[in-house]
Amino acid sequence: MEKPRIPIIELDSIVKRFGGHETGTLALNNVSVSVFPREIVAIVGESGSGKSTLARVALGLTEPDQGTVRLKGHDIKSLSREQYRLLRPVVQPIFQDSHGSLNPRRSLASTLRQVLPRGTGTEVYEGLLRSVGLNPPQRYLARYPSELSGGQRQRFSIARALASNPEMIIADEPLSGADVSNRGQLLNLMLDLAAERRTAYMMITHDISIAKGFANRVIVMHKGSIVEAGPSSVVLQDPKDAYTRRLVAASPDLIQILSK
Repeated sequence: MEKPRIPIIELDSIVKRFGGHETGTLALNNVSVSVFPREIVAIVGESGSGKSTLARVALGLTEPDQGTVRLKGHDIKSLSREQYRLLRPVVQPIFQDSHGSLNPRRSLASTLRQVLPRGTGTEVYEGLLRSVGLNPPQRYLARYPSELSGGQRQRFSIARALASNPEMIIADEPLSGADVSNRGQLLNLMLDLAAERRTAYMMITHDISIAKGFANRVIVMHKGSIVEAGPSSVVLQDPKDAYTRRLVAASPDLIQILSK
């Protein structure tokens, strides 16, 4: 008998309020999301829909008021600190603000040194930078974040996320702020790396055109709730919910993005 697949991450009936458990603003209203190995899921919605809060809950940066977060089948609340520390690298983030998420006082090599095992050879550092298109890598290792362009910083953020060989990456608006040319290049890069490394993704985005070109499955959020979910080819070609239809109608042509 075939063993049932276990999600890398499972968010079960998550509720989160800000400003008080009873009277605060409801950011997540009984939201359930699972991401399985090698799956690419896009969480789509406008600002204030709750998608970034969902990402923070998944990353363990925000504690839900209700519901369960499971990492590879383990309720994270039941894990000891050491068990959680060992399991945590399975999921890695790429943040929207590549400038703010990188320590300005650390070179790229020093930043990677925090993630990679002690004694890792230079060829691994160089290979990571090469994999995200920072070539020649020797030129970049001694640089600091302020010496990089926005697109280069985001490429390095991807390299840092990949350094621990995660099974899944949670990318919170990773293309936000990039110009059209860089957006297409970064999206293609993440698609190539997903195929090469067999890494699962949870992509948080307000831009449904990104979901069209990136995700196997789409989850549409509005005011803290999931209003529609399913295979991207179904949801985005024949949306049932009025909010999803509005997002689809307002989305740019993906071909214009990917061709840049």
